Amino acid sequence: MTTLYEGAYAKVNLTLDVLGKREDGYHDLKSVMQTLSIRDDIEIDVGTGKPWVLRCSREDIPCDGRNLAWKAAKVYCDALGKDPDGLEIRILKRIPSEAGLGGGSADAAAVLRALNRYYGEPLSIMALAELGAQVGSDVPFCVIGGTAMVEGRGERLRKLPDLPECFFVVVKPEFSNSTAELYRKLDETAIAKRPDHQAMESALLAGDLGRICENIWNVFDPVVTQEHLELNYIKSIFNSYGAVGYQMTGSGSAVYAIVPSFEFAAVICNMLRDNYPQVFIGKPV
Repeated sequence: MTTLYEGAYAKVNLTLDVLGKREDGYHDLKSVMQTLSIRDDIEIDVGTGKPWVLRCSREDIPCDGRNLAWKAAKVYCDALGKDPDGLEIRILKRIPSEAGLGGGSADAAAVLRALNRYYGEPLSIMALAELGAQVGSDVPFCVIGGTAMVEGRGERLRKLPDLPECFFVVVKPEFSNSTAELYRKLDETAIAKRPDHQAMESALLAGDLGRICENIWNVFDPVVTQEHLELNYIKSIFNSYGAVGYQMTGSGSAVYAIVPSFEFAAVICNMLRDNYPQVFIGKPV
């Protein structure tokens, strides 16, 4: 038996635009995504000689075929005709669920990377990302990580320059959103402001953190904030204590601030921790 270890990194959306509904019922998206050092840890025992099993440190996470990590292992083994002779997947969860941070997708991506390494890397990283699209929309990006433009359902990826040195503070409020319900609301809403992806790319190329933060925008943010005004309170704390940019990630409910130093991040954490136990500091990776 062999044990594999892999980190599963959270993602945030620096930009997120919904371009319209497709014939398959999904929506076309355009988003600049970024991985953060906030992570789950994945361990996989290969060759257990027993039926597949998945264990998770959090009781509310499904530990069967509904889990994206399990799906990823199955998709990989089926696609490459591999028989691992029993698998045990263990997930140490740190990334909050139902937050827009891609925790389940990150776990799935980690499983794909670990298994691909175990089998001698028969798939390139881009081919592995393509395989990940069968598991979930955010999985291809989570396979690759870093900073990237993501389009379509998440299957079209283009690497972008890394973010300059900075820190992220991520806050997960108690409430969670129904992604399907948010898409329905967005379909019925005239979107007043959309992200300027060209300006964001230029800012990234210039390595200008101020300009990057000026161009952060997520079309879901106003829709969610309208119903959950506490997001305005969190953002006001961000704004008052040194954030250069802030926004909700994905369909929420987590919001993040970008700050220039760890000291600013620590102050914001201290200001919010009493009301919001799920507060994290991370760096771009």
